[in-house]
Amino acid sequence: MQYSGSRIPDPGSQIQILDATGKFLLPGIIDDQVHFRDPGLTAKGDIYSESRAAVAGGVTSFMDMPNTNPKTITHKLLEEKFEIAAQKSLANYTFFLGATNDNLEEVRKIDPRKVCGVKVFLGASTGNMLVDQRKALEGIFSQSPVLIAIHSEDEAIIQANIRSFRDQYGENVPMEAHPLIRSAEACYRSSERAVALAREFGSRLHILHLSTALEVSLLDKEMPLREKKITGEVCVHHLWFNDTDYARLGARIKWNPAIKTKEDQQALLDGVLNGSIDLIATDHAPHLLEEKANPYFSSPSGGPLIQHSLVAMLEMHLQGKIPLEMVVQKMAHNPAELFRIEKRGYIREGYFADLVLVDLQAPWTVTPDNILYKCGWSPFEGDTFRSSVLSTWVNGHLAWHQGIIDETHKGQRLSFHYE
Repeated sequence: MQYSGSRIPDPGSQIQILDATGKFLLPGIIDDQVHFRDPGLTAKGDIYSESRAAVAGGVTSFMDMPNTNPKTITHKLLEEKFEIAAQKSLANYTFFLGATNDNLEEVRKIDPRKVCGVKVFLGASTGNMLVDQRKALEGIFSQSPVLIAIHSEDEAIIQANIRSFRDQYGENVPMEAHPLIRSAEACYRSSERAVALAREFGSRLHILHLSTALEVSLLDKEMPLREKKITGEVCVHHLWFNDTDYARLGARIKWNPAIKTKEDQQALLDGVLNGSIDLIATDHAPHLLEEKANPYFSSPSGGPLIQHSLVAMLEMHLQGKIPLEMVVQKMAHNPAELFRIEKRGYIREGYFADLVLVDLQAPWTVTPDNILYKCGWSPFEGDTFRSSVLSTWVNGHLAWHQGIIDETHKGQRLSFHYE
């Protein structure tokens, strides 16, 4: 890489020069929602394996969720995860502290300079951490010193829908019923209540993996990101797939919240384009294929995505659906701004050199041979992307280059700037 500006390396230092003619150099992608399954669920994936997949996909920093085993609901367990990442992660990292109905003291002790946020599950999902007591929610929303990120689905509505479909199908509920069971109403009602709480207490609320047109209307809009109190994220799979894809892909696209209708899919893209939705992420959540092959109620929700998130969004750019600059904004700039990450998310002098070099004219097809996830599969198998991630730098280290990973350097713990 050639250097420019006033900061010139010492004459004796090693300088890498790559020919980037016709290519695009982007800031490294920051994924604010992943489940790397470490500790305790490492047959599905772990911080080492999934961070390798991340850098291969141009993702240089990630924020991992607390529904592991044990659940990350104390600062002691949180620091143990940081120790694992320091030894194993090839990308930069941070972790959410998980909220429960009775760990408010742990939430209050969060140092905003060291932890990205607190995660609240308002709907039961993998590794049930449901927070459903009004007093607990009021405590979290009124006293959290950091952003509150929520998984938003109404559990009572979901359970009523489950009973209805069980009455009709027994245990053989078709996968196409998933967006009807985990319905648009369940998502909207839960998000609506969370927004009301956030407005009551002045909280910073971030709604993860939006999946419905209705929820977009709840978000702050027409103001700079730094001034928003209510923000939202959409995941790549909710932009890429819709409910017509269940017939072809079945449990491979079973996520919570569910992938829903074409109308929801379009409304989410419109929300990205008009500034209502602030971030694009993955909810990368690997499971083994043999688990996914189970009947509906015993087939886990979630799937691997982080290796393919950037190229999928670049494909949407090439399809004329989203400007390239907006892909960068929603996947690099805005995560850094929203979470107040220090010196990342941009290509700027004095910032960490988290960079990705992409070629928009280098097609390739996703096959089991080039999938790096520990679980060994992808919902994109058989798809051809017209763009390739050629090189990824993490803190100035060339971690991925033309199909080869250099594991000699580890990623760093993210830090945060609070005024």
